[in-house]
Amino acid sequence: MAAKRGCPCCPNVEEPKAVPLSSTGLATTLAPAEHLWTTRRDEAVRLRMEGSGPAAETPITTHQMFLETVENNGDHAALAYKKDGQWVTVTYRQYYEQCRAAAKSFLKLGLERFHGVGILGFNAPEWFIADIGCIFAGGLAAGIYTTNSPEACQYVAENCEANVLVVEDKKQLDKILQVKDQLPHLKAIVQYKGELHQKAPFLYTWDEFMKLGEDVPNEQLDAVISSLRANECCTLIYTSGTTGNPKGVMLSHDNITWTTLAAGKMANLNYAEEVLISYLPLSHAAAQVNDMWMCMRYGGTTYFAQPDALKGSLGTTLKEVRPTSFLGVPRVWEKMQEKMKAAGVKASPMRRRFADWAKSIGLQYNYSAMNGENVVPWGFTLANSLVFKKVRAVMGLDRCKLCLTGAAPITKETLEYFMSLNLPLMELYGMSESSGPHTVSVPTSFRLTGCGKVMPGCKTKLENPDQDGNGEVCFWGRHVFMGYLNMPDKTTEALDEDGWLHSGDLGRHDQHGFLYITGRIKELIITAGGENIPPVPIEDALKAEVPIISNAMLIGDKLKFLSMLLTLKCVVDDNGEPTDDLSPEALDFCRRHNVTATKVSEIVANKEPAIYQAIQEGFERVNAKATSRAQNVQKWVILERDFSISGGELGPTMKLRRPIVVKMYQEMINDMYAVGDKP
Repeated sequence: MAAKRGCPCCPNVEEPKAVPLSSTGLATTLAPAEHLWTTRRDEAVRLRMEGSGPAAETPITTHQMFLETVENNGDHAALAYKKDGQWVTVTYRQYYEQCRAAAKSFLKLGLERFHGVGILGFNAPEWFIADIGCIFAGGLAAGIYTTNSPEACQYVAENCEANVLVVEDKKQLDKILQVKDQLPHLKAIVQYKGELHQKAPFLYTWDEFMKLGEDVPNEQLDAVISSLRANECCTLIYTSGTTGNPKGVMLSHDNITWTTLAAGKMANLNYAEEVLISYLPLSHAAAQVNDMWMCMRYGGTTYFAQPDALKGSLGTTLKEVRPTSFLGVPRVWEKMQEKMKAAGVKASPMRRRFADWAKSIGLQYNYSAMNGENVVPWGFTLANSLVFKKVRAVMGLDRCKLCLTGAAPITKETLEYFMSLNLPLMELYGMSESSGPHTVSVPTSFRLTGCGKVMPGCKTKLENPDQDGNGEVCFWGRHVFMGYLNMPDKTTEALDEDGWLHSGDLGRHDQHGFLYITGRIKELIITAGGENIPPVPIEDALKAEVPIISNAMLIGDKLKFLSMLLTLKCVVDDNGEPTDDLSPEALDFCRRHNVTATKVSEIVANKEPAIYQAIQEGFERVNAKATSRAQNVQKWVILERDFSISGGELGPTMKLRRPIVVKMYQEMINDMYAVGDKP
């Protein structure tokens, strides 16, 4: 049943208006709805519309948004992908026609209204076409993480009652075949890369699938499309589920079409000029909204990276594409920073001194710009032409107006590093449940370690603030999701009586209205002594003090003192797996401490005295700045292997999965807290 509790306090909600279907003259109205949320796939919601301003924008469906772009921009490149080493482009008109063809094929396969199409694979035109084709055909698009186990794939496919699953290759197909018998709604599986290794009546290649619906009349598809309503569900984003099963976040057409318009205006995107690279998991809200929907809304071009993007090929793609905006999760920016620092170590002393001088000028200039003073320091023009412009060109970011970071916390050290290269990173903040962004930083309005300002038409409320102004960040606006599919309890946990979305994050505002995230309620460590301690600032402080450390995770919930699990910076192999070889930056750290070790295992096995001493001294410096004795880290241990997605310690966007790490290293943690072994 839907969560049907009354919503007496919905401010200024206007009656739905008829919306013409672009210039085709068809009209669509909003579906009747009483409530701001639902957990039923086939039920509409009341939109958080207002009488005037950005929240009063006329609601449209994703199809109307697409059609508008096709009419304004039909011959412009929409998608670009590599084939035999060459870039191939698809225009908006071709893209739209392919989505219609896919929609007809889904109808032919028996896709039922509001039933799922699960998509399991790396970013590709077929991913977008399957997703949008499913929505045109009245289904619910559902991305599935490529790193999911067969059981986790089965859960998502069953939860959304998937009639069709679209998989990339044999590896992903095999996962589905293992659980196919437990999927009663499944009618067909489509593989979009490579040949099928077996024949079966329910298996199709992409070419076979795209031809299937050729005899479905246009009128039949148009009837489904014209029945779509902006306040109904069109897509499901499954949370990565660090504890328990993932939740299916129901996003409406209006969630997507309104959010992309609002965020794009705030970011000052130019119509038919934007170019971006799709490489982050599309099953995640940030990548899907940015790569697929935002680009469509503004008539931009999405280039697809190679499947090994995060294992090393992304740098090459960046140089070839030269995007106008680039979204990276913090780990991506950190990897770039490590690579550039490693290259810097090899430079001659004179070049290093010059680069350090240029970086100090870059930092000065960007701090001045950030504070609205716009003072150009002496030497900036020289530093810009000899260093900054060259760095941008080498990175493929010479055309990039927006370098974005989001999805996990980023350190001040990394932010300052890119600022010093005249590449300030703009932090975004939001959730799957807010259709991606809630606050946005832009080059004319940002603060270091802040997450920007709220999107126009949305509101932020800080609930139960403490004496420093830190409260739970709550969202209101047309970007707030419809509810979790089939989960009334979880939905009413996330959405309060009045329809505010509770993020679970702690935050504060400064006097200029910038939002700062200061911790996560669930991540807060509450020690045995009752002290509430946010772990991220302490972890970041240590990483800034001791550059050989890759990951740091604070431990101490319900325990007498704080301890920390550490990993060392290492080389990552072609499969994204951490190796035993120390990274160039770690080797440089060792050299500076007269240590000849080249492997993580050597340092851990020998408890290398100089390195352990340097880390201990780093802890002492961090502890000296702690606000209370309870915030001092008293013990630590170095793990033999760095965290990774495949290892399970990091989620799909490289966010630390704390409960899982605790489980994995429980024995080591127990050893640190062994009775009689007092700190």
